[in-house]
Amino acid sequence: MVCFVQRSVFIKLTNPILKFNQGKLYFIIFFYLVDNDLTSREKAYIKEGWNMNDEYYMMLAIKEAKKAEAIDEVPVGAVVVDESQGVIGQGFNCPISTQDPTSHAEIVAIRLACGRVNNYRLTQTSIYVTIEPCIMCMGAIIHARIGRVVFGASDPKWGAALSLYQMGSDHRLNHNPEVVSGICEQETKALMKDFFRKKRRHRD
Repeated sequence: MVCFVQRSVFIKLTNPILKFNQGKLYFIIFFYLVDNDLTSREKAYIKEGWNMNDEYYMMLAIKEAKKAEAIDEVPVGAVVVDESQGVIGQGFNCPISTQDPTSHAEIVAIRLACGRVNNYRLTQTSIYVTIEPCIMCMGAIIHARIGRVVFGASDPKWGAALSLYQMGSDHRLNHNPEVVSGICEQETKALMKDFFRKKRRHRD
C-alpha cells in the first residue's frame, strides 16, 4: 500500500511504515527492482521454503539488503526467525531515508519482531544479517536475548560480533549469543563491494 501526502511518500511493505521526505516517485518502485535483481540461486532458495537452513534465511536477508540498495542506502538486510522457523521480523538499512542513525537493518528487524511477539525479549530466536553487526546492533541483540547471530561477510572496521570486538563471547556481559559467520559470504560481500564501486564511479 502506498499513500501520498503533500511533499512526502509513505511506503508500507513488510516493514514498519517508512517516511521519505524527498517526495520522489522512484522510492515507490524499489520493491519491483528487488525481485528482478535476485540471482537464480537466491530465487530458488526463497521459493523452496521447505529448506529451512541458514543459507535460506540469509537469502531472505539479502533480499532485504537489496531494498536498501534500491533507495541508495548501504545494502544491509536482516531477518529474525523464531523457534518454529517462522520469520517474525525483517528490516533493511535506512538511516539516511528516515533521518534516524539507529535505523540499521538489525534494529528495524528487532523492533518489528518485538512488536509481533509483544515482548522486548526475543529468546529462542535467531537473527540473520548480511554483514557483521556493529556495536549498537550487537548491544540490541544482547539486550533482546536473541539466542543466535548468523552473518554473511565480516566487517573489520565496525564488526562487533567477532572482528573489531567479540561481544558475542564477552562473558562480562549477561548474555552471550551463539555467533555463526560466513553464511553466503561471497554474495553478501559482493553486494557491498558493488554498491561502493558504483558510488566511487559516480563520484569520479
